[in-house]
Amino acid sequence: MMDRERFPVDPWKLVEKKFDVESAGLTETLFSIGNGYLGMRGNNAEGRKAHEHGTFINGLHETWQIRHAEQAYGFAEVGQTIVNAPDAKVMRLYVDDEPLSLDEAELLDYTRTLDFRSGELSRELLWFTPAGKRVRVKTTRMVSFVERHLALLTMEVTVEDADAPVTISCQMLNRQDGEDEYGGAPGRSGKTFDPRKTDKISDRVLIPGEYWQDGGRSVLSYRVANSGMTVAVAADHTIDTDNDYVHRTIIEPDIAKNVYRVQAKAGVPISITKFVSYHSSRGAPTRELINRCRRTLDRARSEGIAAQSDKQRDWLDTYWRASDVEVDGQPEIQQAVRWNLLQLAQAAARADGLGIPAKGLTGSGYSGHYFWDTEIYVLPFLSYTTPLFARNALRMREQMLPAARKRAAQLNEDGALFPWRTISGEEASAYYAAGTAQYHINADVTYALARYVRATGDTEFLHRGAIDIAVETARLWATLGFWRIVDEDTETFHIHGVTGPDEYTTVVNDNLFTNVMARFNLRYAAQSVRELEQSDPQGYALLIARLALSDSEIEEWERIGASMAIPYSEALGIHPQDSLFLDREVWDLANTPKDQMPLLLHFHPLVIYRFQVLKQADVVLALFLQGDEFTHEEKLADFEYYDPLTTGDSTLSGAVQSIIAAEIGYQDLALDYFHDSLFVDLADLHNNAADGVHVASAGGVWSSLVSGFGGMRDYDGRLSFDPRLPAEWTKLAFNLMWRGSKLVVRLRPNELSVTVVEGEAVELSVRGTSYTVEPGAELVVSLRDQGPRIPGKPTQRIHSRARRDDGTLMTASLPVVSNLVQEDDLEGDS
Repeated sequence: MMDRERFPVDPWKLVEKKFDVESAGLTETLFSIGNGYLGMRGNNAEGRKAHEHGTFINGLHETWQIRHAEQAYGFAEVGQTIVNAPDAKVMRLYVDDEPLSLDEAELLDYTRTLDFRSGELSRELLWFTPAGKRVRVKTTRMVSFVERHLALLTMEVTVEDADAPVTISCQMLNRQDGEDEYGGAPGRSGKTFDPRKTDKISDRVLIPGEYWQDGGRSVLSYRVANSGMTVAVAADHTIDTDNDYVHRTIIEPDIAKNVYRVQAKAGVPISITKFVSYHSSRGAPTRELINRCRRTLDRARSEGIAAQSDKQRDWLDTYWRASDVEVDGQPEIQQAVRWNLLQLAQAAARADGLGIPAKGLTGSGYSGHYFWDTEIYVLPFLSYTTPLFARNALRMREQMLPAARKRAAQLNEDGALFPWRTISGEEASAYYAAGTAQYHINADVTYALARYVRATGDTEFLHRGAIDIAVETARLWATLGFWRIVDEDTETFHIHGVTGPDEYTTVVNDNLFTNVMARFNLRYAAQSVRELEQSDPQGYALLIARLALSDSEIEEWERIGASMAIPYSEALGIHPQDSLFLDREVWDLANTPKDQMPLLLHFHPLVIYRFQVLKQADVVLALFLQGDEFTHEEKLADFEYYDPLTTGDSTLSGAVQSIIAAEIGYQDLALDYFHDSLFVDLADLHNNAADGVHVASAGGVWSSLVSGFGGMRDYDGRLSFDPRLPAEWTKLAFNLMWRGSKLVVRLRPNELSVTVVEGEAVELSVRGTSYTVEPGAELVVSLRDQGPRIPGKPTQRIHSRARRDDGTLMTASLPVVSNLVQEDDLEGDS
């Protein structure tokens, strides 16, 4: 799916052999580096034209009053957008006073490399200047996983065949409030409506604080105008050269320069090293942040750049031992898998109690917001490989409980309601139908908590405070829904006026995903409280007092869970997505013009809402997350019904469709969906990777490999495997952490093996047979096959003879396609 002359295959690197200005936005994203706290887009060091000059700090955001065209009670009031932090990447180069600008320069050689094992972005080029001189330029960039607040940048310049005056201008720029003289505006001119891009703030955002220079050290600091957050950045600069040079400095509120003017001799290199530190806070004075930057820089400088590189390599060695997935004999897939897994580390590793933005820290798409994507797509990977990172992410949700309680009360419910999209903890979605109405976020958070506890056995974390999440989310379901009495002996519980994961169907009754996940939420909350009562009576007493919880309330949760309404159509033999979903006409996706996709950019929501058409997996996602609640026959029927209705307009969908397709037997289709998820950013399949990495899709890649092809499940805390190795693969190997024990799982066409390399014995099952794997031992289970195989894929022909439960015939049709000329090609996705 990639241009392999430009991006050659390497299992441990992403390499670019040719610079292309037209795809600069894409490569800025692909070559981004970060650690979960600090992220830097892959802009060229010279800092000139770019799609987006992005440097992002997790949680650093601005707020503003949302102005609704028509206001109503309970609408979200405060918008939130990630701030573009001061840009310290810039190291401008001039030879003979001619600037190096990659979009204009004659390059005799060019290689850019993101090394997955060192975490370093490097670039080497040979520039043939207008004066006919050959100049070799090497740059490196690293954001430290070990030192959370540290980035390291270097530039080495050698004029190979002549003497020449060389100037290197190292800068820090406030790009949030205005572009420098070369940058220009982000490369989005001429683009029209796209709801997935960041909100643009016209007023000044960063209010200057203290700024100064001392020798090679430069400091800028700011207060964010409305949110009140503070940020400081400091950089130390050193030069190493045998050439003569002078050093000049310039400092203003929005720019700091350290300029080196060198009389370069032929073949004598000039090396600049830049140590950079960022610190931010929800309100600490900027002077305090400057002092923190000082300490970070002093420590890093004393240790030296080589020591920082060694620590980074050691950290990543540990990460890959815990997280790597090997696909033998598939080098392109192997490279892409590791790139995706690196993105997960760069988005989450050092978030340290902050959220994980939908785009990580690689772009401003989705305004830097946290969504439910994290809990469902990213936390499984973290829980089963590096549990501390998952624990830290769940701490963020625990800290959001006060705001979530306030939001629930605002919507006339008990308990807590987590926001659909947020940074601060307040709901930031102005469009409630596809935002606030997604109440399933509550169950998603509790599901992620339960999965973490199951995988790790960390009941201490649950009982010490995280159990409040389960209790408060359960309370919301009990008041949001209502009882409907069928007869004296039968009553069912219903939840109306909600939106499921599929944003093409909104504000519905008894959305299957929501009801199934709410049922899990209620049961898990009741089970957790009862287990706490048995294991820690004192902790139980504190919980009861803290949350004013009663036995009758817990019993009500259990009663609701046992009576939850789960839609089912006897006529079609499937689970309707909601109570009225089948009453809609079917959207004829097979005959929808490609230039009308994705639908959300070409059709008013009211048009889309009238049809059976899906943006992303909804029922199918429930089949995965709550798979033990459905039979194989139900999964097959539901998948064959919904797969042809799913547009794939969301990048959240492909991984889930791949997992269920593999389980039920559509194994070739499972591989197709996996490839789509794997290359969604690398091949820019949705035409919007320039706005940042799709982090949830990267998490979905891991789930597709481990839960889809590896067949791993952990229903109710029982680890099991039912593998589905693709026919053309010879081996799949992955690592798991299970309750403190490290496992290596290897899948081949005729066998599955599990080795406990660290920790205690592990109980598991393979295709229904139970085993115990002792420490240091390898379990080898022979496999007769890789499960059922169904050729092809489901098509909409299934609907041509379908009738609803009332006997009416179901037909497929299209809305009138607009003849309006689009101003520009709009960007796709998710």
